[in-house]
Amino acid sequence: METAEFLTTLDREGRLLAAAAAEAGTDAKVPTCPEWQVADLLRHTGAVHRWAAALVADGHTAPRPLGDGPDLDGAGLVAWYRDSHRLLVDTLAGAPADLECWTFHPAPCPSPLAFWTRRQAHETAVHRYDAESARGGTASPIDAGFAADGIDELLRGFHARPRSRVRTERPRVLRVRAVDAGADAVWTVRLSTEPPVASRDAAGDAKAELIGPAERLYLALWNREAVPSVTGDRSLATLWRETSGI
Repeated sequence: METAEFLTTLDREGRLLAAAAAEAGTDAKVPTCPEWQVADLLRHTGAVHRWAAALVADGHTAPRPLGDGPDLDGAGLVAWYRDSHRLLVDTLAGAPADLECWTFHPAPCPSPLAFWTRRQAHETAVHRYDAESARGGTASPIDAGFAADGIDELLRGFHARPRSRVRTERPRVLRVRAVDAGADAVWTVRLSTEPPVASRDAAGDAKAELIGPAERLYLALWNREAVPSVTGDRSLATLWRETSGI
């Protein structure tokens, strides 16, 4: 996907998130994040939007602390989230293509601007799903290509970092296969006592395979719903669910 496509997705997902939050109410529980109410979801996501916007706008080349959300509730908090989202979208839309700023994981990306637009699109899509889970009813669909990209970012980005807790005492291989996102929508994840090493291929034998539509795998790998289908050693799916939280 191109940066412009991620920006369009980010714009849409943030609007959907705000609408679902307003409909649910800020006191509503978030089933996909059991410790949160919608107010916590809005404060967190809005704070992340403002943090990312500042990194891009000011060209920070080192990490900056993530701020807290405001002491607001109800319609005021929803309005603050909408402003945070709009600030982020406008900042990314106006940033130069040769932007230099800090990024934080090694997933393949052509530039810092592409990194932040992609990262925030996925951040917002997952939390939009959370807001819609609080609202109830049918969740908005996630495009298969976007979902496959999010799987790639999660496996080759977030879990390539030293802080990933997905570890095994002896080497094991887990495969992830999205059945509706093209022939290359398959990943081989090598597990060990070190951070997982994922490649976008089907090389070698795997002890277990997680299979399903890209949208459902994306949400499952972010621990928002169950894995559609598991073949082989189901304990590796359990390991992922229990240790992959970010």
